[in-house]
Amino acid sequence: MSTRTLIRGGLVVTAADELHADVLVEDGRVAALAATGSAAAGAWTADRTIDASGKYVIPGGVDAHTHMELPFGGTSASDTFETGTRAAAWGGTTTIVDFAVQSVGRSLREGLDTWYAKADGNCVIDYAFHMILSDVNEHTLKEMDHLVGEGVTSFKLFMAYPGVFYSDDGQILRAMQRASGNGGLIMMHAENGIAIDVLVEQALARGETDPRHHGEVRKVLLEAEATHRAIQLARVAGSPLYVVHVSAEEAVAELAAARDKGLPVFGETCPQYLFLSTDNLAEPDFQGAKYVCSTPLRPKEHQAALWRGLRTNDLQVVSTDHCPFCFRGQKELGRGDFSKIPNGLPGVENRMDLLHQAVLDGHISRRRWIEIACATPARMFGLYPQKGTIAPGSDADIVLYDPHAEQVISAETHHMNVDYSAYEGRRITGRVDTVLSRGELVIDRREYTGRAGHGAFVHRSTCQYL
Repeated sequence: MSTRTLIRGGLVVTAADELHADVLVEDGRVAALAATGSAAAGAWTADRTIDASGKYVIPGGVDAHTHMELPFGGTSASDTFETGTRAAAWGGTTTIVDFAVQSVGRSLREGLDTWYAKADGNCVIDYAFHMILSDVNEHTLKEMDHLVGEGVTSFKLFMAYPGVFYSDDGQILRAMQRASGNGGLIMMHAENGIAIDVLVEQALARGETDPRHHGEVRKVLLEAEATHRAIQLARVAGSPLYVVHVSAEEAVAELAAARDKGLPVFGETCPQYLFLSTDNLAEPDFQGAKYVCSTPLRPKEHQAALWRGLRTNDLQVVSTDHCPFCFRGQKELGRGDFSKIPNGLPGVENRMDLLHQAVLDGHISRRRWIEIACATPARMFGLYPQKGTIAPGSDADIVLYDPHAEQVISAETHHMNVDYSAYEGRRITGRVDTVLSRGELVIDRREYTGRAGHGAFVHRSTCQYL
């Protein structure tokens, strides 16, 4: 049975345009847009009409970097695919791209199937997968081709975490060479993990065990060096490169220099690097453990370079790297040894709001907000224009956003399955009012109406940003 929804009277904001328009949704997709008050819009009829007066009508956010149910450091991320995607919807995100993990000695297929099983029937919004390569060998290189064919078109490698996810330069080069042939996009965690492990060992031997030392040993120069090395390996392989969670001015400079040469090199940053700093890591009574993530939080002066990178397009995407661990019982595993604190922050619910605040603060424009949070991640990872925009034929993943509502971010009111907020007490302006996923109401005027199992796996094409 055909269903039609009409969204009337809002300001439609996409990466390309801002216009007062009505949006007609039919059978889960955008059927048409027409200027509010026009004859065309006035002729439309619908089963349900939503009044968007005074609100922005924006594409649902695409968070291209989440870790639901990720096993890490002897524990597991506290958000399930159900709780995590529900929280994402509350925050105006309607698609996540999560990371399936290959275990050392096992196949990519086995890792991917494990993640399909975790997500299937449990997601509130649509989802896709990247593949983490932990063991690059002749068999897994061949498997990369098969995964691209089934819509898993990006592969993450780690220059950090020796003994867990780490790949050496030879393995990285081989994976990049394979991707250059099959159209896959290589994603890189760029930190010199071998050198960092030496510094960790030395810090602990000196009795430096507090959370703030996590940031001090994971040095800016070791992020910049690894970023440079990844870029050079990608040049040798003839492969595009996407560097995840860029946190430091020196790393941005490496990306900018590569892009100035015309190289297909891209960078992502995250809200924690834009809004938090080493001041948080240094909070007393072990509270700094809440802010332990890798790459680590940096001194405040790095934030200006990240915002500048987002304005100049040396950084293209803001994702969350959402990987929550509760303070009690999980972060506390590292009392007396910062290296045992599980690495990760909650944030999937906060990204769209924090970036709207950045618009109000003058860091970015309104359309750039939508570009870095919706359109570019969709293009980067082969989801556009199905996701990331409001256009005829696109999925009706639509958010009504109230730009005037004020809120205080708090663990008391958030929907992520974690016992603290990284942004506790922060006052911001702007809030999600209503969310549609493929035309179905998930949040209806601040009431949750979604359901686990509505979210579907999305088959991605190769990178559309090249």
